[in-house]
Amino acid sequence: MEPSPIREAIADAARAVVLPEGISKLTCTGYVPDAVAAPHFFCGEYTVDYDKAMGRGLDVVELTCRVLVGRADDRASQRTLDSLLAGSGPSSLKTAIEAARGAPGDYALGGLAHDLHVTRMQGYRWYEHAGTDYVGAELIIKIIGEG
Repeated sequence: MEPSPIREAIADAARAVVLPEGISKLTCTGYVPDAVAAPHFFCGEYTVDYDKAMGRGLDVVELTCRVLVGRADDRASQRTLDSLLAGSGPSSLKTAIEAARGAPGDYALGGLAHDLHVTRMQGYRWYEHAGTDYVGAELIIKIIGEG
C-alpha cells in the first residue's frame, strides 16, 4: 500500500460529513497542512507493520488523523467537535470514513486497501497548530492491504 493515495482517499471520505446548520463546512487534507481553515480534518502520523502474511501478502497500517475546530466560543466549538466524533450520524467522521469500506466483498478506498476500521478516538484537548490554538482530537484508523 502506498501512503499518499491512502491518505488522500481517507480525506476524501471525511468530506462526506454534514455539519449542523450554521457551521462552516469541514475542510480535509490527506497531509499535515501548514495552516488550517477550521473545522479541519487531516491525516497525520502513518505507521506500518510489514509482512503480516508470507510473501509480502499483507501489511497493517495505523493512521493517526486529527480534527481541529476553532475556539471562538469554547462551548460551541466542543459541541461541533463532539458531533464530528460521534459514533454514528451525518456529522460522524467514523461513519463517513467507514463508508469508504465499500460493499461486502469489495476492496476499501476504491481498491487501495482490503479493509479499514476507525478503531478509537484519543487526545481530546487543545492543540496548537501553526501558532493558533484549536480544540481537537485524534482518530486512529486501522487499514489492511497487500504489502
